[in-house]
Amino acid sequence: MKHEGHDDTSSTTARPSRPRTQTAGARAHEHLLRAADELFYREGVRAVGIEAVVERAGVNKMSLYRQFSSKDDLVVAYLRRCDARFFERFDESLAKHPGEPARQLVQYFEDLARRASAPGYRGCPFVNVATEFPDATHPARQCVDDNKSKLMARLTGLAQEAGAADPMALAEGLALLVEGVYAASQTYGPGCGPILAAPRMAKLLIEAACPRPVK
Repeated sequence: MKHEGHDDTSSTTARPSRPRTQTAGARAHEHLLRAADELFYREGVRAVGIEAVVERAGVNKMSLYRQFSSKDDLVVAYLRRCDARFFERFDESLAKHPGEPARQLVQYFEDLARRASAPGYRGCPFVNVATEFPDATHPARQCVDDNKSKLMARLTGLAQEAGAADPMALAEGLALLVEGVYAASQTYGPGCGPILAAPRMAKLLIEAACPRPVK
């Protein structure tokens, strides 16, 4: 299952719960993270209790608390997993056009638009979590800040490589466009016109900021 950050596609069909067992070590950890990944992304972190996670994972509460000291600890592990998956996808987009930073940026938006058009897409897990946790000092919000800061750094680096006169300004414009795709997927719906327009708008921003047209 992939989604944004999860980044991205998530089935709305509930998976059957596993029989609860005393599952040890790495297997319990993986079962719990997979269950949290699915439930938190689809239903929201606040709406999903520990009981639902252990039921979906097919383990008991003792197994959960051996792996995670609290629900907050599980949420942080979920977000770190989302972060790793997000940048794997980011790098996969860039790898399609090695040595062409402007084209890499446009490719990222093309791939993002496809993901955001898939059935069951629930937007960015980091945006979703940010709306659920208003306290900026909460560990989950710190994970959100880390993900967005890394994305901004990557966008700025690519803008600089592409020859942008003001790399930070271009990165900020592209970051706003990314967030717009996430929001539009939940308001206008997956595959909507605003999402499909994102690659074209990204290309316009890049060409306005850089000396050479994007191929």
